[in-house]
Amino acid sequence: MEPRENAFSTYNKLVSQDEIIEDESPLYQEKQQVSLTTVRTGSTLNHYKLLVLGLAVLAVILLVVDIGLGVYYYKLSEGKIGKDISNEFAKLQGSYNAALQSREAAKEQLEKEIKDQTITKWELDHQLRRTKDYEKQTEKLQLDIAALKSHLPMLREGCRHCLPGWTFMNSLCYFFPFSDSYSSTTWLDARAFCKRHGGDLAVINSKEKHMTIMNLINHYQDPSRPIHQSGFWIALTDVDEEGIWRWVDGTRLSEGYWNDGEPNNQNNEDCVATYPRNNPFKAWNDVSCTYHLKWICEMEPNIRSL
Repeated sequence: MEPRENAFSTYNKLVSQDEIIEDESPLYQEKQQVSLTTVRTGSTLNHYKLLVLGLAVLAVILLVVDIGLGVYYYKLSEGKIGKDISNEFAKLQGSYNAALQSREAAKEQLEKEIKDQTITKWELDHQLRRTKDYEKQTEKLQLDIAALKSHLPMLREGCRHCLPGWTFMNSLCYFFPFSDSYSSTTWLDARAFCKRHGGDLAVINSKEKHMTIMNLINHYQDPSRPIHQSGFWIALTDVDEEGIWRWVDGTRLSEGYWNDGEPNNQNNEDCVATYPRNNPFKAWNDVSCTYHLKWICEMEPNIRSL
């Protein structure tokens, strides 16, 4: 009896469980759906993870490939750029060398031009000096011509009243050794020359005689000769008594035409010379009698021809 009872009990339990299962089937189904959803969601996440992992691996692979290509391209480019740089540097070096050569050539040409210009300037200065000399010579010739023209009447009169080469003026005959054939000499030798020709050194004892003589020696002045060598001895001296000026005929000086500061008796100056000056009233200097100068002679004219 007990076995039946156990079997029945077992059946009842089974029936009860089925009923419970049937009664609880909606909840079971919901739980089953949730479980499936959960399974499906987990599966999707796994797919995403795999996809992200695959993309990451692909990115790493692309990065490695890109880096490799970059390195490869750099190596290729480095060689080409290096060659290009070398070529450009060689070109620049060639251009620089050519520029240096051109600069040296230009420098040599410039130095040559400067030298030529310097020589041209020197030649121009030389020509200007020559031109000025010619102008001075022309002026001197014009003065000589004017003096000769004014001297012609005196020469014609001199031919009648004076010796050849002597000039007739102020009713006297005068000799002026303007020619270079007559050398400068001392005061005593000049006086001896005048005496040999019948005269003596010129006595200039009037303003008229002084102005006439000054006009003549100013016309014949040689501009190239220094003024201290351009004087003419006249017949005035203080050799007998210092400071007392007398003409060679013994008469005492009454009016003199001294230059500023003269007479000063510097270096024992006892004789007098007249010099060509723009101001005829400052024409006389006392000079050492041993100094060498030209001279002026005077003598009486030929009485028979008057």
